[in-house]
Amino acid sequence: MRDRLDEHAGPEKGGLTGPNPVDRGKYGSKIHLITERTGLPLSAGISGANVHDSQALIPLVKGIPPIRSRRGPRRHKPGKLHADKGYDYRHLRRWLSGRGILHRIARKGVEISEQLGRHRWTIGCTMAWLAGCRRLRRRYECKAEHFLAFTSIACTLTCYRRLKTTPCVVKAP
Repeated sequence: MRDRLDEHAGPEKGGLTGPNPVDRGKYGSKIHLITERTGLPLSAGISGANVHDSQALIPLVKGIPPIRSRRGPRRHKPGKLHADKGYDYRHLRRWLSGRGILHRIARKGVEISEQLGRHRWTIGCTMAWLAGCRRLRRRYECKAEHFLAFTSIACTLTCYRRLKTTPCVVKAP
């Protein structure tokens, strides 16, 4: 047994004290988004690649700006939230229910992910629009604040381009 351990413990191969091949300490960043039904980004955030997605949900929902409506006061929360299995935690469901947000989160081991596909494609399209920005495809900035600023600028440009091409309907009085 000793010979076998020594055989793999050489310094040139990393040995027993080298990096673990199944280590979750990945490098890079993830962009987290909340969009409205048609794909316009409402709230954006970034995190490390090794951080679980569920930790970003509460700050993103809190970061949604007031939404202007035709009647009544401004809305400060979404009416419904669709999410995949990565957000299937009891504390997140309780938090969303406590704020009066109807949630539709796929349950682990019960539902298949394809059932939410008709709602999740909007996030995929928005992420594809953001991937068109070269600065976001590969992170060049050392500071997270700078990368978040470029992400916010890309979201703003996405909203502008999308709203510019959408025809405006004006009703006569």
